[in-house]
Amino acid sequence: MANERITEDMVEAQLRSLGFYDDEEAIIVEKQQSTVVAIRKALSKASKRGKGGGGYPEYIITAPATPDMVVIIECKADVRKHRSVTSDRAKDFAVDGVLHYARFLSPTYTVIAIAVSGTPQNNEWSFFVMPKGQAEPEQLVSPQGAAITSMVSMDDLIRAASFDRKVQAKRTEDLITFSQHMHEFMRDEAELEEKEKPLAVAGTLIALKDEVFAKTYDAYPATQLPGFWMASIKKVITSAKLPNAKITNMTQPFSGIEVHPELSKATKGFPKGLLNEIVTMLAEKVMPFITVYHDFDVVGAFYGEFLKYTGGDGKGLGIVLTPKHITELFSLLANVDKDSVVLDPCAGTGGFLISAMNHAMRTATAEAEVEAIKKQHLIGVEQNPSMYALAASNMILRGDGKANLYQGSCFDTAITKGMASHKATVGMVNPPYAKSKADLHELRFVEHMLDNLAPGAIGIAIVPISCATAPSDHKRNLLKKHTLEAVMSMPPEVFYPVSVVTCIMVFTAGVPHAKSNRKSWFGYWREDGFIKVKNLGRVDRNHGWDQIRDRWVETFRNREVYPGESVLQQVTADDEWVAEAYMETDYSKISEKDFEKVLLDYALFSLRGVTAERGEDE
Repeated sequence: MANERITEDMVEAQLRSLGFYDDEEAIIVEKQQSTVVAIRKALSKASKRGKGGGGYPEYIITAPATPDMVVIIECKADVRKHRSVTSDRAKDFAVDGVLHYARFLSPTYTVIAIAVSGTPQNNEWSFFVMPKGQAEPEQLVSPQGAAITSMVSMDDLIRAASFDRKVQAKRTEDLITFSQHMHEFMRDEAELEEKEKPLAVAGTLIALKDEVFAKTYDAYPATQLPGFWMASIKKVITSAKLPNAKITNMTQPFSGIEVHPELSKATKGFPKGLLNEIVTMLAEKVMPFITVYHDFDVVGAFYGEFLKYTGGDGKGLGIVLTPKHITELFSLLANVDKDSVVLDPCAGTGGFLISAMNHAMRTATAEAEVEAIKKQHLIGVEQNPSMYALAASNMILRGDGKANLYQGSCFDTAITKGMASHKATVGMVNPPYAKSKADLHELRFVEHMLDNLAPGAIGIAIVPISCATAPSDHKRNLLKKHTLEAVMSMPPEVFYPVSVVTCIMVFTAGVPHAKSNRKSWFGYWREDGFIKVKNLGRVDRNHGWDQIRDRWVETFRNREVYPGESVLQQVTADDEWVAEAYMETDYSKISEKDFEKVLLDYALFSLRGVTAERGEDE
């Protein structure tokens, strides 16, 4: 008769060889029990007999650094008892049993569930992830997409689960919910203004990268912690070996947080001070995504919550952040790779540069190529001192791309020379949107970007659609020097909650439009699959974006024409640069509801056009 102890010994040997027992403080391995109260409570009624008593898998593995995850392992002696046909025989089969326990734990944890059967000579392993709040498992795969079929280290298990789409989505939702709590705490307790909140968050995340600060901040009295906080920020930024002028520009905006009167006060509710509470919350809730999960997409979503267009007091930083899926789309449209040199003259928090860096790194195979991307291939300019500090912080948190960020106006003579000297092969820009006739026109920023790219480079911009529809000298100036390759009409609410209808323009720099003498491609990209969700904004709730994005990119690259989707048209500066003006309608796909929506969209578009001509705020 098969002996289950043999299977357990085999698993034990695997765990030891992979380092699960090397550091008892970092990884806690327990057999058929748990010292974690939440786990004991969750399994208190998990008996596989279904009679309401407690039940435990053979192994329960936790790590304090990843408190939202738990690994469980269920063993059976015979491979014939690996999985039942119906998957509902928890008492008799390994897969059925481990998923039974996972369902009790998943309301509280993301569960990595491992089923093992057999002997060292003949065995079978199955790996699943059950995201927090879900009741159905998914196969656990590596970040590269390969199915995991044999035991791997704790770090590899966590990394694989972290890259699961549903796990990431749940973490993002949880972190955004936490960000709302942070917003309220900073406003009500610390009395920080909207423009101060992102600096407090970014500065703290940078300070926590200093190991000494992370380990000892809690020992500092409330009156001394702000000074230690600021010194740690300077230490981390200085270690990046930047010119002194850039170090000063990056650290100066944080000085206002250091001297904020409320942060150094000890109160009855917070005897160690409010800054200590802010640091503790970020250390527990956000830093694991940087130091353990290396999941910067989730951190970016959290970070963005503190950079809204405006805040409750109407004094936010006034920045329209480009949504992450749009920054990634730009990199795909530009076909960014390890040799691309990317310029963003209105960098904001660095979203385009970070997306470009991620795409470039995927094609790098040598360490020298990786270093070149970090140090030479990313060029950004940001005029707002606070935004510049946040952009630099964003890069530092990733350990990349600090050296070529300029603080000042992209039209400044010295900065213009600096931009041109890099001979960028790709330009990306979301320019400041003009609110009155006194503001610089959006296309002026686009023109300046294109003028400072290498000849033949690709330049991409997202601008209000009025830039494409109304005749202007700016359009004429663009076509005198550059070729309009494509314009894509974007979803009306892509910048929600900011009300602005936009389009993406794609140019070839340094080649006059008349010289190219060919048609431009126009795409109707009004539906990206994102929907509005209360407290979360626009999200890809139905997971349709990847498929939509891939079709958009393919039709753009191949200049394909489809009725109702895209069209080729020769245009001049006096023409409308939008698909709607030339596209053939596919009437077979139109419903009465679609017709009504188009009429409403057109009425809204016309009203906005009149408003823009009058120079009024939207």
